[in-house]
Amino acid sequence: MAARPIDRIDTSAAFTAEDVAALNARYADASTADVLRAVLVEGVAGRAALVSSFGAESAVLLHLVSGIAPDAPVLFLETGKHFPETLAYRDTLIAHLGLTGVINLTPDAEVLAKKDDAGLRWSYDPDGCCEIRKVIPLAKALAGYDASVTGRKGFQAETRAGLPIFELDTTDAAGRLKINPLIDWNATRLAAYMDEHDLPRHPLVAQGYPSIGCMPCTSKVAPGEDPRSGRWRGWDKTECGIHVEGAASNISDLPPGYEPAF
Repeated sequence: MAARPIDRIDTSAAFTAEDVAALNARYADASTADVLRAVLVEGVAGRAALVSSFGAESAVLLHLVSGIAPDAPVLFLETGKHFPETLAYRDTLIAHLGLTGVINLTPDAEVLAKKDDAGLRWSYDPDGCCEIRKVIPLAKALAGYDASVTGRKGFQAETRAGLPIFELDTTDAAGRLKINPLIDWNATRLAAYMDEHDLPRHPLVAQGYPSIGCMPCTSKVAPGEDPRSGRWRGWDKTECGIHVEGAASNISDLPPGYEPAF
C-alpha cells in the first residue's frame, strides 16, 4: 500500500488524514484533467483504478481519462442484473473512447449459489444482494490498488454533497484513497461537455432514468425528484455499499471461512 504520495510514489505505509489534507490543498485549484493526470500518470496516489458503472454520466469521466491514460484500469461491476442497454453502452464507450483497461468484475459463483440461488435476493434484501454482487467483488479487486477514482458528483444526492476531491476510503481499514474528480460538476456542465465532445448517451436517460443501476432496483424519476430517487425506491437505501463506511472492512482478502454479514 502506497502512502506519503505528495512527492514520491515508492512508499509503504497506508495513507493518512494528513496525506489527504495535503493533496486537497495542492489540487484545490487544479482542473479535473490535471487531477486525473496527477493520479493516473504522475502516481500521486500510488496505483489507481477507476470504478465505473457505465451509467448515465459515465462518458464524461471516461472521455477525460481516455485522453490522459486510455490504458488505465477501469473496474466494472458486472452484477448479472444490469439492463441490457447498460452492457451495450459499456461496449459502445469502450470502442468509442479506445479504452484498453476495462476489467469486468463478477460475483463469486459459490457465494451466489449459497446466498442467492434463485437470483431474487434483491426483492427482500437489497443490501445483501449488493454485498454479493458489488461490495465483495470490488473489495477483492481493490486489494491490489492504492486508490480508486469514482464518478460521484455532489448534486446527485445529499449523501454526496460536499465531498472533497481526495478522501480516505472508509469502506475498509486499508488506508486506501478515494478520488472524486467530478465532485463539483453539475448536470449542466456534464451535459455541455457531452455535447461539446459528441459523446454517446446512455439510451435509458432519454426514457427517464437519470441514475442507472441494476435493472430490478432502478425505476424512472419524475421531474424535480432527486436524480437518485429511482434507486431502491421504497427502501431505506441510498447507496449500493461500495461507498458505505465499513462495508468492506473484513472482506478485501476474503480469508478462509469468512462469512459475509448478511
